[in-house]
Amino acid sequence: MRNSSSDTARNLRGLFDQELKDIYWVEKELTRVIPGVIEKVTSEDLRDALTHHLRETENQVRRIEDVFDALGERAEEKTCHAMEGILKEADEIMQETEQGLVRDAGIIAAQQKVEHYEMATYGTLCSYARIMGEERIESLLNETLQEEKNADATLTEIAVSKINIEIT
Repeated sequence: MRNSSSDTARNLRGLFDQELKDIYWVEKELTRVIPGVIEKVTSEDLRDALTHHLRETENQVRRIEDVFDALGERAEEKTCHAMEGILKEADEIMQETEQGLVRDAGIIAAQQKVEHYEMATYGTLCSYARIMGEERIESLLNETLQEEKNADATLTEIAVSKINIEIT
C-alpha cells in the first residue's frame, strides 16, 4: 500500500531511502527500454551516444546497489510513476513519427527529459547524503550525477549541431 506508515518518510533518511528506491527502479527500467530506442534511431551519432549511455546506465544500477550495501540494506526498487509517464510519452513520440531525423529529434527530446529527471533526483540524493554525513555514498551518487549531465550535454550537442539543423 502506497501510504502505509512503513512507506511514509519521517525524516531525511526516509526521504533518501524513498528516492533511492525510485531511482533504482528508473535505472533498471532504462536498461530494459534503451535498447528498443536504439533500434529506432537513424543517426549514427545518436545511436553511439545512446549505446554509450546504456553501458553507463548498467554501471549506474550496480553503483546504486553499492549504495544500498553501504547503507547495510537490501537493494529494493519502487515504481517511479513520473518516469513511467516520461517513458510513455517517449514511446508515443516514436510511434507517431516516421523513422528519420524528425523521430531522432523527438527521441533526443524525450531522452533529455529522462536525463533531467535523473539529474534532479541524483542532485537531491547527493545533498541528502552530504547532510547525513555519508561521504562515500555522496561520492558514488555524484559520479552518476556527472554521467547524467554529460549524457545531457552530448544529446544537446548532437541535436543542435546536426539533427535539428538537418530537419529545418
